[in-house]
Amino acid sequence: MSGNPAVVMRLVASAYSVAEKAGAIVRKVLHSGDLGIVEKTGANDLQTLADRLAQKSICASLYRSFPNITIIGEEDLPSEEVQEDLIESGQAEEILQKSCPEDYKALKEEELVVWVDPLDGTKEYTEGLLDNVTVLIGIAYEGRAIAGVINQPFYNYQLGSGAALGRTMWGMLGLGAFGFELREVPADKRIVTTTRSHSNKTVTDCVNAMEPHEVIRVGGAGNKIIQLIEGKASAYVFASPGCKKWDTCAPEAILHAVGGRLTDMFGNTYCYNADVKHMNSAGVLATLRNHDYYVSRVPPSVQQALKSE
Repeated sequence: MSGNPAVVMRLVASAYSVAEKAGAIVRKVLHSGDLGIVEKTGANDLQTLADRLAQKSICASLYRSFPNITIIGEEDLPSEEVQEDLIESGQAEEILQKSCPEDYKALKEEELVVWVDPLDGTKEYTEGLLDNVTVLIGIAYEGRAIAGVINQPFYNYQLGSGAALGRTMWGMLGLGAFGFELREVPADKRIVTTTRSHSNKTVTDCVNAMEPHEVIRVGGAGNKIIQLIEGKASAYVFASPGCKKWDTCAPEAILHAVGGRLTDMFGNTYCYNADVKHMNSAGVLATLRNHDYYVSRVPPSVQQALKSE
């Protein structure tokens, strides 16, 4: 490691290692056979022991190394002493070796907001749809998602015991994205990925208006962005207020780092300042290419429904 890496590079390097630790926790809880499920607001809004332990691990680990950052996590947990075995102090050396983009070299801890979803795709996790599950750590500056880490704890789980389980990808504006192979759907195909368990008439009407050749219904916002960057889908369309900032911050940063876009259904960008409302109330529309086309296809009835939220 040459010199002293910029604060934001050290934070991303820590987030990478912390996300891997959280992924290991998520696997361990599953293998224990006791998921510790509670309903937060209903059967489609669950929390498990893995959500709780992973968030404690992520927040306590990052605060120990970066006491002045702001962290906003999905789970509303009581303030308590975190066990030492949940703490991860490592930093990914490959990230520390990279040059920090000029715009971010002088950033201070207190200027950075970290959005954490310790287990995105909880419902799918409880149902055994493990490839839908991700750990999301997004980093924002001046309201913009500038860096993100996505860990897939069960990547390769269907290949059997001989396969290496799990992977971590990350990205940063001005640097690019790493840990996966960027692919695109052929230009003459429109494949839309959308919600598996939170659909309604507005969501369905909007998906149909895109005139897709194929629709993929899967869980997890992180998982849907992975569908985009790995060439399985052309657009992520969710015309509903169900998604939160911790669902989209990390995926948005990675998507933007490879030239894609994530907006609401009107084409407006989301803000990730510490004081914004957590709900993405105007839905989520994400693409690698041709974003304006998809925005133009959103029906007036859908726009009206979202405006009334």
